Amino acid sequence: MDIVIVGAGGHGKVVLDILQAQGQVRPVGFVDADTSIAGTRVGGLPVLGPINLLPRLRQQKIAGAIVAIGDNRTRMRYATILREHGFELINAIHPAACISPTATIGQNITIAARAVICTDAKIEDSVIINTAAVVDHECIVEQGSHICPGVNLGGRVRIGAGAFVGLGANIIQCLSVGQQAIIGAGATVIRDIPDHATAVGVPARVIKVDAVAEALA
Repeated sequence: MDIVIVGAGGHGKVVLDILQAQGQVRPVGFVDADTSIAGTRVGGLPVLGPINLLPRLRQQKIAGAIVAIGDNRTRMRYATILREHGFELINAIHPAACISPTATIGQNITIAARAVICTDAKIEDSVIINTAAVVDHECIVEQGSHICPGVNLGGRVRIGAGAFVGLGANIIQCLSVGQQAIIGAGATVIRDIPDHATAVGVPARVIKVDAVAEALA
């Protein structure tokens, strides 16, 4: 199946590399909001143009797509646009990732090299599980979250929708990280983190809660 990658930045290069290692689909190019890079090439593929090209690409029988954008809200928004245009949202799962056959995996997901998804874990739509991250048994990673390289989630951890867990963070078992929360790089989380909070340090402590986002939720 021919597919298009939405997002031609650094994460787009990673996703292309994973898809090429997978060998199950044929990426034909990127679309990107930055019109200044239209007509250039990234990773050997053309940047076809902006997102408004999607209807034309569907007419050209390009059936699949994946959003390769690190920002959680933007990734989810583009996933909705792709569905509305009739694209099949595919996953980029590196052959060097280890995924339990009992794990549940959604759509528009990136799972990078050496990531581990353990038994009965649930990975919802538009999630990034980055390089060498560990998602232990019965964890739930809700839609649009980003689990950065080297993160360790203990068993039965829940990561709320749109949350960001920074590089090398550790979250002990049976805890919850709220929706759109941010866990700083290297943090060790030993208690629940509320929605829209930013937590940093060892042990992690909440340093900020986004009151505006909380009011709009």
